[in-house]
Amino acid sequence: MTTMTETSARFREFKMPDVGEGLTEAEILKWFVQPGDTVTDGQVVCEVETAKAAVELPIPFDGVVHELRFPEGTTVDVGQVIIAIDVAPGSGDAPAPAAAAPAQEPAAEAEAEPKGRTPVLVGYGVAESSTKRRPRKGASAAPEAAAVAAAVQAELNGHAAPAAPAAPAAAVPAQGGRPLAKPPVRKLAKDLGIDLATVVPTGKDGIITREDVHAAAAPAAAPAAAPAPAPAAVAPAVAEAPAVVSDSARETRIPVKGVRKAIAQAMVGSAFTAPHVTEFITVDVTRTMKLVAELKEDKDMAGVRVNPLLVIAKALLVAIKRNPEVNAAWDEANQEIVQKHYVNLGIAAATPRGLIVPNIKDAHDKTLPQLAAALGELVTTARDGKTSPAAMAGGTVTITNVGVFGVDTGTPILNSGESAILAVGAIKLQPWVHKGKVKPRQVTTLALSFDHRLVDGELGSKVLADVAAILEQPKRLITWA
Repeated sequence: MTTMTETSARFREFKMPDVGEGLTEAEILKWFVQPGDTVTDGQVVCEVETAKAAVELPIPFDGVVHELRFPEGTTVDVGQVIIAIDVAPGSGDAPAPAAAAPAQEPAAEAEAEPKGRTPVLVGYGVAESSTKRRPRKGASAAPEAAAVAAAVQAELNGHAAPAAPAAPAAAVPAQGGRPLAKPPVRKLAKDLGIDLATVVPTGKDGIITREDVHAAAAPAAAPAAAPAPAPAAVAPAVAEAPAVVSDSARETRIPVKGVRKAIAQAMVGSAFTAPHVTEFITVDVTRTMKLVAELKEDKDMAGVRVNPLLVIAKALLVAIKRNPEVNAAWDEANQEIVQKHYVNLGIAAATPRGLIVPNIKDAHDKTLPQLAAALGELVTTARDGKTSPAAMAGGTVTITNVGVFGVDTGTPILNSGESAILAVGAIKLQPWVHKGKVKPRQVTTLALSFDHRLVDGELGSKVLADVAAILEQPKRLITWA
């Protein structure tokens, strides 16, 4: 499937590309253009959010924006047309925007697409599927598409859509007599005891949504003789639930999607797949804090950010070098332990869109100034929401710095596919026995979680003890490296 189609010699359509490693959908966060705007090849037209990151999409040709197929906040499947471009403006009267174009028959659309795959933002576009959706049966398809088109155009223009008669449940297009619904929606209906055949769909192409099932399960106290206006029933076919849906003054419901949805799935998968073990150690890091202060004044470190996390990251890399077996992954399919001879060091970063874990590729080969520069770039990119999917793939070991929130420590959950994660607690001035006397010292608590299938208690203890020893005596960075 390509990312653009040519509907005529004048109009070209740009499809939602596969923006990273087989992702199937993305949410349109913001449009940077509007109908009538002139665009050039390579110009960013919108920002979308996938399950991994926010990505800006450039248009691959010149022209004038003819139509935006979806409003902001809509989740769009890979391969759906999101924008139409007039590549020959002024050559004649342009037809009115066809908001219902995405609902055309897949077979007809496939004939208009060139064969093969074209490069997209990351890798190549998804291969053309050999599975085709059956054509929709019944004469109700055209009126339904017209109703959707009217509602979309009215919403974009800020006017109320003309009323349209609600289609009866018996007229719902079905595939082989079976109502159209995604597996999660079918499960929801089963859990609520709802027969999907009795549910009126409002989703695109007659697909039953979660909202439809909830509506069917609503108490019968609502007056059946006063159905909702047609625009309200049609709107979900174009615009999904807003970012925040408030049901009452006592609670707020937030749809789980994008990065937050990916985090939830990854954490559940990790917690219930890898047997976690967490060990703790409290260490005097006074000398490390002195080293950080000295490095800030070092001319070789000019222009890079120096902080305790930099020394901790270097300490973990040295500990891995001394205990290479900890840097591994579990291959469930082949029942093998895959030892990695490189370290892609993940750094957990809190962003407005949720927690993400980009990693520094081949961190084991970097000098201290190079590591500092990589850390600074990683954090800045993450906070700006510009981390690419590739930057979050392939991590081997992760550090999470919960100390920045004033937390002493925690029991971190492994990043999926990794062997260990080190949590760093807050560094505080505490009474500590130093050289036989109680003195105020800079102290922190470290927690190392590891996959017990890969890492035995002895190995995990050695790694944690080595990190602590380096932070207590930073000169070991030289003698052990």
